[in-house]
Amino acid sequence: MVQASSLSKLNKLGKVQLSKNFYMREFLYSEIAAQYQLSNYPDNPDAAIMAGKQLCENLLEPLDANFGRLVIRSAYRSPEVNDFGNKNRLNCARNERNFGRHIWDYKDSEGNAGATACIVIPWLASQVIKGKEWQSMAWWIHDQLPYSSLYFFNNLAAFNIRWCEIPERRIDSYAPPKGTLTKPGMENWEGDHSRHYSWFPQKIQ
Repeated sequence: MVQASSLSKLNKLGKVQLSKNFYMREFLYSEIAAQYQLSNYPDNPDAAIMAGKQLCENLLEPLDANFGRLVIRSAYRSPEVNDFGNKNRLNCARNERNFGRHIWDYKDSEGNAGATACIVIPWLASQVIKGKEWQSMAWWIHDQLPYSSLYFFNNLAAFNIRWCEIPERRIDSYAPPKGTLTKPGMENWEGDHSRHYSWFPQKIQ
C-alpha cells in the first residue's frame, strides 16, 4: 500500500508540467501498479521529468496540434512495476530492455536518455475503422517528427512512440502487416512518403 509520504511525493510529481498540454500525472497511471498495489514513482524523478519533457515537446505536442486529443494508454513504469510485469507475463519487457523506454529515469544500453508512451489518437482510430491504413500515420511521423521508434498494435490503432537522444528512426508493427515497416538501411527509409498520407486534412482540429 502507498504510504502517506509516498503519496505526497507522487502528488507533487504529478503536478509537474512537461509541456503546454501535458502534465506528469497522465503518464504515471499504471494498471499493473493499481491492480497489484505497487509504487510507480521514479528512482530518479529529475531524469524522468527531463525525458518526459522531450517526449512531450518534440513528439506528443505536434501530434496533439495536428490530430486532436491524445489518449495515454501506458507510459512511465518504475523499475519495480516493470519488473513485476515482466516476471508475471504482463506484456512488459525486461528492465534492461525498457531502460530509456518505458523506464524514463534510466538510460538505455547505449547510454542515451529516452522515453516511450503508448498512445491512441481517436481520429486515427476512427479512420482505421473506416478502412484507412495505420501506415499513413507511421509515414507522416517518419517525415515530420524526430521520433526514435514506433510500434503499432491491433487495438484502437494504438502505438508506442519513443523519443531518444540519438534516434534510431525505426517502425515496427504487431498490426497487419506485421514486422518492420522501415529502419535505417531499408530502401524505403529515405525520401518523401507524402503519397501515403496525402488524404490527411491539413489540420484535424
